[in-house]
Amino acid sequence: MLLASCASTVPTEQPGTSKQVIPTSRAYHEAIDMSGRLSIRYQANGSEQALHGSFNWSQRPGRILVSLLSPLGQTMATIESTPAETVLRQPGQAPRAASDVDTLTAETLGWPLPVSGLRHWLQGFAMDANGRRVIAAPVPNAMLQAAEQDGWRLNYASWNTDAALPHPKRLDLQRTTAEAGDVDIRLIIDTFQPL
Repeated sequence: MLLASCASTVPTEQPGTSKQVIPTSRAYHEAIDMSGRLSIRYQANGSEQALHGSFNWSQRPGRILVSLLSPLGQTMATIESTPAETVLRQPGQAPRAASDVDTLTAETLGWPLPVSGLRHWLQGFAMDANGRRVIAAPVPNAMLQAAEQDGWRLNYASWNTDAALPHPKRLDLQRTTAEAGDVDIRLIIDTFQPL
């Protein structure tokens, strides 16, 4: 199933307001800063695990820096990824490095964090089976816009359409893995700042 895509505008009407036009064609930003909240559910040692916290995402051409923070704001992990190498750091532990960011995060954190896909998904973009970019439509009150990407099911549950740059507000990811069982990740984007 592919994300909804459209090159025109979609007129929408929200209760109690006049009609507004929400553009569905958006630019992809190579340089962007985002922050928000996350929750993760997965299995470890035969039992359900849950993590909650926040994240900071800094993306530049050729570099991604992700910080995962506890609910109290302490750094749980930082992930710095470049085309040459990814380094994951956790407090009190030696840094770990690898060439594949997604494998490194799954092995180190105990649950997969698809950083390579999130660089596009957090902005509402995915790739179809032919390698073409597909743009999710920022339609208000649309409960579900889902796609399969790299084994992950993407659900754009809500959008921020009040901003000058419409963008995903909440992204839910689901995947079944051999190592962590059923994995559910919910990302809520609080700040979205293209540079």
